[in-house]
Amino acid sequence: QLQFVESGGGLVQPGGSLRLSCAASKFTRDIKTIGWFRQAPGKEREGVSCINDSGVRKNYADSVKGRFTISRDHAKNIAYLQMNSLKPEDTAVYYCSVCVLSTLTVARGFDSWGQGTQVTVSP
Repeated sequence: QLQFVESGGGLVQPGGSLRLSCAASKFTRDIKTIGWFRQAPGKEREGVSCINDSGVRKNYADSVKGRFTISRDHAKNIAYLQMNSLKPEDTAVYYCSVCVLSTLTVARGFDSWGQGTQVTVSP
């Protein structure tokens, strides 16, 4: 079963930056979209951003627009999330998976999550 491995999280002060990486557990040409999701303590998992296979089409949650940038290396099935101007409310475990571009939801059949990477924004 295809899974994803997330990395790049850490502790950062408000206003700081982090770059997350997401790699597929095996190479496949079938991944059309890759997206980032996050889950804060006591909250439901939410979609953060999604990108299509060409990298041209992207979608962002309103809460991160203008601060986060998603990109991908399609040949390597690696996706990135550049996070700038981080806020305490960005604190969460970040996950990646195949996404639905228009709705920022996880694609059907891809809701088996990896371990994620913890992002903590705190003074």
